[in-house]
Parts: sequence; C-alpha cells; structure tokens
Amino acid sequence: EAIAAPPPADLFHALRWYNHIKSYEKQKASLPGVKKALGKYGPADVEDTTGAATDSKDDDDIDLFGSDDEEESEEAKKLREERLAQYESKKSKKPAVVAKSSILLDVKPWDDETDMAKLEECVRSIQVDGLVWGSSKLVPVGYGIKKLQIQCVVEDDKVGTDMLEERITAFEDYVQSMDVAAFNKI
Repeated sequence: EAIAAPPPADLFHALRWYNHIKSYEKQKASLPGVKKALGKYGPADVEDTTGAATDSKDDDDIDLFGSDDEEESEEAKKLREERLAQYESKKSKKPAVVAKSSILLDVKPWDDETDMAKLEECVRSIQVDGLVWGSSKLVPVGYGIKKLQIQCVVEDDKVGTDMLEERITAFEDYVQSMDVAAFNKI
C-alpha cells in the first residue's frame, strides 16, 4: 500500500518482490496481525501514506520471555520452595550408584620352584574395604613355570590398580611381577 506504482524494470529484484506481494492482494484481509503505521517498520522520518490511523498503543508492555523485573508473589515463592524440598528429599532417598570394576590379574612367580599355593594365599590375604577376591587358576607360562591368574571386583573410589600392585609385589619372596590382564567396568 505504501508503494503506489511498480518500481522501474532496472530494479528487477524490487520489481519481482512488488509483483510477488501484489499477488496476495485478494488474501490481504485474511492475513493475521495488526496493521501498524509505516513509521513503525522503517526509518522514523518516513511519512505514513497508507491511510491507517497511527497506532498509539505501545507493545513494550508484552514480555514474551518473562522478565526478572517483576516481583514473584509470596504464594509462588512458597510453592517453589515446597517443590524444591520435595525434590531434594526424593533425591536423597535414592541409593548412590557405586562404580565397580572387574579386574583380572596375572601374578608371576620367580621360578618353577615357587610355592604357588603360598603365593595365592599371600595375594588373598590382602583385605581392603571395597575389594572382593574371586576365582583363580594357574596358567602355564613355559619351562614348567605357571602364573597365578586371579579375579577380583573393586569399588573404583576405594581401591586402585596401583595400590593392588604395590601390595602384591610387596611379597618379594614369591612375586616377581604383576600385570592387569583385563579391566572391565561393571
């Protein structure tokens, strides 16, 4: 409505836009929205030639995203605090998830004359909170030497592989070295 005549042909983009908008002339009355003065859309010094009355109502009073400027009512505060307290009590009743790992250890003796039953007894004597020993077996290495392969389950926060290695290799009469053969999170 503000542009009375089509733009010149050398402004082909503007002409195409004008023709496109003009094609909606029949549906203009059914389009949603509120008609505003031309000055609301463009520069302030442009005169409104559409014949519409100047929109005196200011849209600044609509706060679409919830401003922090307004005070929260006492009832809303009380309700929010009540719900937070319910959430915290519900959350505290849940048991904490304990991270555990299953570890397969290879404990190697010094030679073929090492008492493997005594070696296993020494390893199992290590008792720490969060450590549970499982099954074990003797696996042949070569030249009649067998290594002890033993399973254990540990709580990750309480027991680490470094601590296990230090404790197991402390039995210097029986243990040459220790390796972690497998480490799986449970």
